[in-house]
Amino acid sequence: MLNVANAERSEQADHAALITLVETIEALSATRTIEDVAAVVRSAARRISGADGVCFVLRDGDLCWYLDEDAIGPMWKGQRFPMTACISGWAMIHGQTVVIPDIYLDDRIPHDAYRPTFVKSLVMTPVRAKDPIAAIGAYWAVGQTPSVDTVMKLEAMARATAAAIENANLYASLNEALERRTFLLRELDHRVKNTLASVQSIARQTLRTAPSPADFAESFESRLMGLSRAHELLTRRAWGRTDLRDVLEAALQPFGGLADPRFSARGPAISLTAETAVALHMTLHELMVNAAKHGALTAASGQVTVVWRIEDVEGVRNLVLEWVERGGPPVFVPKRQGFGTKLLERGVARDLGGEAKLTYQPKGLTYWLRAPLSDRIVAGPIARTPE
Repeated sequence: MLNVANAERSEQADHAALITLVETIEALSATRTIEDVAAVVRSAARRISGADGVCFVLRDGDLCWYLDEDAIGPMWKGQRFPMTACISGWAMIHGQTVVIPDIYLDDRIPHDAYRPTFVKSLVMTPVRAKDPIAAIGAYWAVGQTPSVDTVMKLEAMARATAAAIENANLYASLNEALERRTFLLRELDHRVKNTLASVQSIARQTLRTAPSPADFAESFESRLMGLSRAHELLTRRAWGRTDLRDVLEAALQPFGGLADPRFSARGPAISLTAETAVALHMTLHELMVNAAKHGALTAASGQVTVVWRIEDVEGVRNLVLEWVERGGPPVFVPKRQGFGTKLLERGVARDLGGEAKLTYQPKGLTYWLRAPLSDRIVAGPIARTPE
């Protein structure tokens, strides 16, 4: 009975930590300044990790700036140290999480700076693995090796923090030009709210269907990266119209893009609004991830063909897109519908006023989407404004 009770308490603790993580992501989505981001992170990271203290560290040129902290005793709030002289700098320079069970056995730690504090063990997680912009430090007063699950939750928080910092920086720079860029600020606010609403929805839906914290972290990160690639493409287009083929190329980029012989694509020029491009990118991203995990891309002989065309249906012109997988393992109808399936069959079709269908056949999965042409979906190349 004792083992059962312990297992139940552990499961409840894991669930509570996941809820806290999602609530933190939602709180970060509402921040508008770096100080707001730091306030959310310092308190939430303590709850998620069970640490005795947390520091939020910003990269300030060649210095580490200990912007904020939440701890049982004072640490280094407000102080700046050379990047090469502290463990937060090491984590940012190398772009990797550091786990140190005993700080006095690690020569990367400036022991003199730590002796006045309570710290015996720590985890330092960079915010954004590529070109880190900050770090989150979690500290314990008793020597220990933090669990893999604790480290994963801190890393998931760091990924969400990176987006919040970028949004905060963007807001700060735009506010400086508020008087002369009022229209741009309104447009940006609308776009950021839409993005953050998407992140909140992804977090909630992924949490509902994730069987474990590890599955949640993997799926959530994958979907955030897909959303990031869509935004990167649209940023290059100044958030104007984008061609469907470019959206497909961006979605397939993690597997080599259309240059990879496993992919083939054909269809006419289709111009999409920014919002439609994001919706289609996330749809294609889900299909690509599923193909890589369970479908055609798991086999050396696997092939993915994407075809789109314009069809007239009862006097209405429609875009029809098909994703066809062949050469992979036999396909079976899944026993339950996850978030990805719901997104594919309902999400984009509802957004575009069309319909969609997944077909599971032994020879391979097929996805079919039909949406009426409108201002959001226009047949033909993107109209360029004369310079």
